[in-house]
Amino acid sequence: MRLPRPRGPLSARLRHLLLDGDGPLEELDRTAEDRAAAEPPATVLDDHDLQLSLWMIYELSFRGFEEVDDRWESAPEVAGLRAVLERPFEQALRDVTEGWVNRALGVDGDVAEQVFALAEGFDEGPDLSRFIRRDATPDQVRAFLRQRSIYHLKEADPHTFVIPRLTGPAKAHLVELQYDEYGGGRSGYLHHELFAVTLREAGLDDAYGAYIEEADAPTLAGSNAMSLFCLHRRLRGAAMGHLAAFEATSSIPCRRIAAGLRRTGFGDTAARYYDEHVEADAVHEQLAAREICGTMVRAGDVTARDVLFGAAACLVLDSHQSEALMAQWDSTDEQALEAAR
Repeated sequence: MRLPRPRGPLSARLRHLLLDGDGPLEELDRTAEDRAAAEPPATVLDDHDLQLSLWMIYELSFRGFEEVDDRWESAPEVAGLRAVLERPFEQALRDVTEGWVNRALGVDGDVAEQVFALAEGFDEGPDLSRFIRRDATPDQVRAFLRQRSIYHLKEADPHTFVIPRLTGPAKAHLVELQYDEYGGGRSGYLHHELFAVTLREAGLDDAYGAYIEEADAPTLAGSNAMSLFCLHRRLRGAAMGHLAAFEATSSIPCRRIAAGLRRTGFGDTAARYYDEHVEADAVHEQLAAREICGTMVRAGDVTARDVLFGAAACLVLDSHQSEALMAQWDSTDEQALEAAR
């Protein structure tokens, strides 16, 4: 994968640094500091320049970029910039999830019951999976797959960073869950490989990062939240809460999306990725919420609030991604109607 084109002064200066190894570092730091200080938290999630910059920095810890030296991952300049950008991003996530977290904490029962109650009671944003099942056009399904490819082509990788940060039963259960995500050790069955098949069957490019140029700010924010949680030991509770909410809200939507893929003519092979998640995630939600999050909270390793912060962030960001995509389609439909008049 190659570096994406910049979306503003911050990502432009970061790109210059990664490619040329020099440049106005003080100006880059000042740009990041000014952005972090001036931008209201509510707008951080929609700041394409900031989210792309943070995504580029995180990606150095995953597949990297063809033209960038791998040593930049731990370079002091990059680490400092990452910390500056993470502060407003984390604060924005805390701000938009606070009400949901407080509501979930009021639910009787352990943290697993609170996660499930949060997932069941979350009612913000459009139901994208229902729209795909019933109404989406083939082009809209392809647009959905392109956006989702930003995460699904590295599916499970962020949460794997958490394994060495856990101990005992929670660690064992996370390994168990991740083993399934990686296809039970069978090449070709890894979930990100199954998603690559879906892309190919839809006539799309299955290369890692192929659609980063199309990724909108909400999509990048969703990916960045996982990296933020999973690359920081202090946020391991949020990382596992995110995982629990992700699994708890996946099975039924995946069934609908699989039906939508078949309805729009992409067929069984394209739907296989989603078919796999219908049953797998029904099991994984119990593992993640009860055996991982529940064990961690009972042991005093993390708090219920830590877990619920990650869970609520997963739900809010997924809703935000759905809203952005549906709004884009509504705008396209309106433009088409106007052109037809």
